[in-house]
Parts: sequence; C-alpha cells; structure tokens
Amino acid sequence: MGLNIEKTGASCGAIATGVDLTQALSDDLVAEIRAAWVENKVLAFPDQPMSDVDLERFTVYFGAFGEDPFFGHIEGHENIAAIQRNADETTPIFAEGFHSDWSFLDVPPAGTCLFGITIPPIGGNTLFADQVAAYERLPDALRDKVDGLVAVHSAELGYAPDGKYGDDDQNSGRSMKIIPNEKAREKTEHPLVRRHRETGKKALYSSLAYIQRFAGLEKEESDALLLELYGYQTAQDITYSHKWSANMLVMWDNRSLLHAATGGYDGHDRLLHRTTIADTQF
Repeated sequence: MGLNIEKTGASCGAIATGVDLTQALSDDLVAEIRAAWVENKVLAFPDQPMSDVDLERFTVYFGAFGEDPFFGHIEGHENIAAIQRNADETTPIFAEGFHSDWSFLDVPPAGTCLFGITIPPIGGNTLFADQVAAYERLPDALRDKVDGLVAVHSAELGYAPDGKYGDDDQNSGRSMKIIPNEKAREKTEHPLVRRHRETGKKALYSSLAYIQRFAGLEKEESDALLLELYGYQTAQDITYSHKWSANMLVMWDNRSLLHAATGGYDGHDRLLHRTTIADTQF
C-alpha cells in the first residue's frame, strides 16, 4: 500500500494514509509527501504512534530544524517544544489569533510539524486559512495596492516582557514553556505578497499578529488596511477546521497559510509536540 491523499473538501488540507512514519522513508516517498504537502498546504497523518526520535527524523526529511526563539524545549530534544495546557489551567488559550509561525524572523520557517499526544475529547481544533485563496479573491484595486507593500514584522506584542505571553503571563500558572525576551522588540521587513518558490503561487504573508505596520504608510492607514485584509485572510469559506486525535501528525506550510488555535476543552489536559522546518531563504 502506498501513500494515499484524501482532500478535506475545504480550501486547504488533506489526510495522508498508507505510510508508516515510525520507519525510515525512501527518497521517493519523501518527494511524494512533499508534493502533497505544498499542494494541499496541510497534511494530517492519523494513527502514527511516533516517538520524539521519529518526529525529529520526519522533520529533517523536509529541511533543517527551524528556530523557535521564544519556546522552551523538552528534555533531551532541543528541537521539540511542548504545546501544553493542563486541565486546571486558566490562562488564555495559546495562539488563538491567526498567524504564520515566526514571520518576524529574517528567514521564517517553511513549515511546522505538530504531533498529538494527549488530545481532549472536545474542542481544541486548529484552524487553517488558505492565503493563496485570500490573495486571489481580493478586489482588483486592493490587490494592486498590496502587491508592492512591505510589512514590518515584530514579536513585540506577544513575546516582549510586557507582551501577551510576557512576564505577567508566565507568573499566572501557564504550563507551556514560553520565554519572553527583549529581542521580541526587533523589527524585520518582508513583502506582504509572497510568491511560493515551489508552487509559483502568490499568497498574503502573515497577519496583524506579527505585522505592526506597512513601510511608507502612516499608522492610521496601516491599521485600517491590516484590519481590512484580516477579514479576507480569515474568511470562513477559505478556512479548514482540523480535529485532532492522539497519535496524529500534522504538517503545514507557513508560506501559504495562517493558522490559529481554539479552546473549548477546559478541564482536560492537552499536549502536543512541535518541530519547525527551516527555510533556506524568504
């Protein structure tokens, strides 16, 4: 039995079966998975009882390990972060806003892998929004306006000591290891419209989670444009809501998607292990 890809029927996403990710993969199979990944933007592999070593091996088939600048990592595995929330935790759900992982880096990660370990019986879906579709449906005048824009990215609102996940949050009982730092205030510029090197398709890149403004625009105009674009970027009909199960691996393409966490599982533990796939250039 070979790789089987079943599309979700949403604007993005597919379920991949017929492979065993606890074993080494051939070059040909890795190439098949990569092609399905960039085409569908999200791939979910159910029923994969992977170890942390398996997760690491799978990740580096697709690139070097990416940087996770504000996460702690699990013992013995410096490239794996625990996305964790305990049953009795009352802190805000982590990463509820739509974003592309670490878009404020000079070379943001190409992809993210997330493996489900402890999955609540209710809630906790991950939302994925297709940014190729978002770009293509922009009105002509708006598309012309954004095609040449440069966005200023920063992690400040989230990971600075006074940010959402800053010092106060870390003292409020959050179980996940987040490491706020003054480096979060640094700024990086990227084009708002990004052409995917593997598909050739244009997409809107990142969102108001990390974009602070647009170069050359006054703040008031930048803020209004960010909010206008966010409406297109997160429209329900280009969003796939992914339901998790234990022993499921999900990989997604940060170059063509936004994603967001959801809650709804208060009173239940939730634990996933995460790696990032580095890119070689923006």
